[in-house]
Amino acid sequence: QVQLVESGGGLVQAGGSLRLSCVVSGRTFSSYAMGWFRQAPGKERECVAAISWSGGSTYYADSMKGRFSISRDNAKNTVYLQMNSLKPEDTAVYYCAVAQGIGIHVYEKWYAYWGQGTQVTVSS
Repeated sequence: QVQLVESGGGLVQAGGSLRLSCVVSGRTFSSYAMGWFRQAPGKERECVAAISWSGGSTYYADSMKGRFSISRDNAKNTVYLQMNSLKPEDTAVYYCAVAQGIGIHVYEKWYAYWGQGTQVTVSS
């Protein structure tokens, strides 16, 4: 059984930083791309960032470029999302997900397994 456990969310002031972590078990972590998504109240879930199986390729949504950084440690079965210069509009539940293959995808349908989510709240 594949399990994803996110951590690192919380309340932070605008301009602050948080680092999210997601530990994956039950699957050969290094064989799959990973993604971070978020869903704000009343909005659809969107892809924030994604990383290929090796970590050699990454994707960022336009509004995250220069502020967020995705990375992975295949030895620890963990993917990270470093979030800097946080804004109130970054407030959302953040989810990590395991892709169906090695390549990067931005659409939910290409992700097979999901974590339970971690709340990030940015105060102004």
